[in-house]
Amino acid sequence: MNNQTRFGEKMKSYLNHPGSLVLMILVMFGAILTFAVLIFLIVYILVHGIPYINPSLFALEYNSENASVMPALINTIIMTFLSLLIAVPFGIFSAIFLVEYAGRGNKFIEIIRLTTETLSGIPSIVYGLFGMLFFVNTLGWGFSLLAGAFTLSIMILPLIMRTTEEALKSVPDSYREGSFGLGAGKLRTVFKIVLPSAIPGILAGIILAVGRIVGETAALIYTAGTVAKVPSGIMGSGRTLAVHMYNLASEGLHMDQAYATAVILLILVVGINAVSSVIAKKLTKA
Repeated sequence: MNNQTRFGEKMKSYLNHPGSLVLMILVMFGAILTFAVLIFLIVYILVHGIPYINPSLFALEYNSENASVMPALINTIIMTFLSLLIAVPFGIFSAIFLVEYAGRGNKFIEIIRLTTETLSGIPSIVYGLFGMLFFVNTLGWGFSLLAGAFTLSIMILPLIMRTTEEALKSVPDSYREGSFGLGAGKLRTVFKIVLPSAIPGILAGIILAVGRIVGETAALIYTAGTVAKVPSGIMGSGRTLAVHMYNLASEGLHMDQAYATAVILLILVVGINAVSSVIAKKLTKA
């Protein structure tokens, strides 16, 4: 049966069921609209930002004459690394406990899941205010990369937990039963059999978390500050790329550099996603 025959049969089926035809049209319209909006945003950012990317934009020092993005870029990498270093172990180990060790139907576990889902829906400005009140003021860390990293780690923790939990649930029980049948213990089965099989799903959650870290502004303004330089340590204040772009746009003095920063931010996110996908494929093959 060729493609034309299949297409004709599908169209006949849709015509016989008007509701299915309407749903098919709505689905196609939604997909095309989403794709068109995405392409428009990317093209708009590239067209307005690429002409203003030049060597001076990557100078090591920010000043009133040159709105360099290099300090913000370095701060973004540091902030991402610190946030993942804090959140990823807690998120993965919590998900392992919920899936592998906690009994099914446990009321306490249901409360934990409800809490994590609730935390994932809280606006970032609320996290920023909490970080300012607790990390900045109560603990006395001041506006610092460490305060921002801890605030962001709390923000992305529910996301990493839920994605890791779903990835672990997708691993067939036959893998676990086969490992137990060969004499492996619970801990060895989890770390040698279950986790390697769930790595693609776990990395997908981490990629989403990185995207939220890189694009966050509200929470970092209240915790990490907006100083346009690379601090000497994690207790110093510094702005990330998203905060840098927000400040340039709000001031209205360097709109061209703001668009250029948006291009760099877009390239950074795409690059991180590409590298993570390559790593996930290699780990899966291994």
